[in-house]
Amino acid sequence: MPQSAPGILYIVPTPIGNLGDLSPRAQQVLSSVAAIAAEDTRHSRQLLQQFAIKNEVFALHEHNERERSSKVIERLESGDSIALISDAGTPLISDPGYVLVQQCRLAGVKVIALPGPCAITTALSAAGLPTDRFTFEGFLPAKPQQRRKTLNALLEEPRTMVFYESPHRILHTLQDLLEVIGGDRPLVLARELTKQFETYLSGSISEVLQQVEADRNQQRGEFVLVLAGAPVQESAADEQAALRTVQLLRNHLPLKKAAACAAEIHGVRKNQLYQLALDADNT
Repeated sequence: MPQSAPGILYIVPTPIGNLGDLSPRAQQVLSSVAAIAAEDTRHSRQLLQQFAIKNEVFALHEHNERERSSKVIERLESGDSIALISDAGTPLISDPGYVLVQQCRLAGVKVIALPGPCAITTALSAAGLPTDRFTFEGFLPAKPQQRRKTLNALLEEPRTMVFYESPHRILHTLQDLLEVIGGDRPLVLARELTKQFETYLSGSISEVLQQVEADRNQQRGEFVLVLAGAPVQESAADEQAALRTVQLLRNHLPLKKAAACAAEIHGVRKNQLYQLALDADNT
């Protein structure tokens, strides 16, 4: 008897609030797989019932993932396709799944990830802060001393930073941001994304903290914090070295291209370097 083809592990994002965000493709996959691995089966069954999906559901969470992964892979290798979902959003993003996906890759089991809801990208796209480079830091440590230590390590991070936070720690985290980062750094607090009471608060760290302290409603729900990166400090020596590189490159390149290349070489801002070169031409 011929051996059945191996199954596929599907990574399926689920809504972070609005049920309309479960894509037709996600519904089709969840309806067609042999089983669904869920972070919390009770929570996920409620979602699946909304879409009349009655497939087998079993628990796969941070406490049993290592133990369960080998059994899941056995099913996949025997021909069953399985979908992995978390309580909300994209699996593996501050949720279980890394161990299973890693083990599937090592075993040669095919993994297909579907695009879909994710609080990180939702908050970033609406925050109005730079998105060309960013770093996701997940949840900050629960203990105050460790939380401040982590923030201190990020003090000079130039990229936009994204954090998740829970309602019972949001005030403490904002207070620690004020203490460690200072009050002037731009911050956006995104709350209850895609849900009825979705809110964005923006301003400096001190301004956002004041708004949250003044309104207890802003202390409820699920939070994404989007923090501007540290300003890049460029020394006069760096600028002069970059300007000399621009002058050399201009023998072979247009000024704009030369400035862009020199900026990348020296790690300075290309628009500022371009303006410096123009000013030098006019002196």
